[in-house]
Amino acid sequence: MIIGQFCDSYPPTLDGVARVTYSYCDVLTKMGHAAYFIAPNDPDAPDYPFLNTVLSPSIKIPTEQWHVGLPGFGFKFRKNLKEIPFDIVHAQSPFVAGHEALRIAKKRNIPLVSTFHSKYYDDFLQHTHSKKISQLLTKNVIEFYNKCDAVWAVNDGTADVLRQYGFGGKITVMENGTDAETAPPEVLEEMKQRIRYDEATPLLIFVGQHNVKKNIDSVIEACKIMVDRGARFRLVTAGNGPDFDKMVRLSHKLGLDEVAQFLGYIDNRSEIMALYSLANLLVFPSLYDNAPMVLREAAAMRTPALLVAGSTAAENLTDGENALIARDESPEAIAERILDGFNSLDTIGEKAQKTIPISWSVIMKKVASEYEELIREKQGRISERA
Repeated sequence: MIIGQFCDSYPPTLDGVARVTYSYCDVLTKMGHAAYFIAPNDPDAPDYPFLNTVLSPSIKIPTEQWHVGLPGFGFKFRKNLKEIPFDIVHAQSPFVAGHEALRIAKKRNIPLVSTFHSKYYDDFLQHTHSKKISQLLTKNVIEFYNKCDAVWAVNDGTADVLRQYGFGGKITVMENGTDAETAPPEVLEEMKQRIRYDEATPLLIFVGQHNVKKNIDSVIEACKIMVDRGARFRLVTAGNGPDFDKMVRLSHKLGLDEVAQFLGYIDNRSEIMALYSLANLLVFPSLYDNAPMVLREAAAMRTPALLVAGSTAAENLTDGENALIARDESPEAIAERILDGFNSLDTIGEKAQKTIPISWSVIMKKVASEYEELIREKQGRISERA
């Protein structure tokens, strides 16, 4: 099959959706398919000679790390797409990239799949501060999904969110995969030096966008509570975001300069793997994230995660068995669950590694099978009309 994977972000902005898209392209290509990563260009993007890419012109969003694609202004981009005989297109986003995928699907009469990844209403509300505008924008998102031949969600909780938004069609749950990766010894050693690693001191990490919607401020406040209770540990964060500076200031205000370290955005995959492998616990009490890749990546490296009860991210996980699950998202609840679970992290990490990650090769076999069925169905409908 020849498959177009359309995404609104591209390396070096490796957010969760971009990493998923990258893995789809990588594994499908290894399976013998031709998979194309189609996204907005970033002048700082690294070269991936093994990856088929078609990148559109873009502009950078002020104060953000993302670029917005401008496919309509890219003559070469459109020409390159026109020359690729896609069998199916997959939109990993309902925005610019998704509408470009929809344009191609309609023009060529081929199937369009789209995966629902995020709580878009929350994003809209955070940026517009208007419920009415956020509801209108969410309605537009649902209108996009209504035009797709198949709609996927990354877990049951995410599918429920999409239904709450007003989507009434069929939703197929297609989980994300994860493969264990080993950090090169020299990278591991460099990371140890960078974070002043001490094997005797528990290492807590937060990996992801530094945005209050991910509850990172409660992580920092929980650290203050644990310090006041005499706990010995370190917190290291990796990532950037609109609230990065705010979180650094909060840490300083709470007197955590010797406890917390903010590494900023890391685009080197080996460095992130090194951080996972050194950590004792990923602290990720986000109510926003649906099926966070960081949870699976950490588990693949035998690092368990702290999550919040009732969150979509904690779906199908068991407290004290393959995760730590705080009763709520408050700093007090986070601190208490970490302190109670400190002595069990090795055992929980082992169980997390065995039960949480699913190899991308397994997931992609299901994906390819679904693609093939959608292509057959589309061709059958075309034949009936002929």
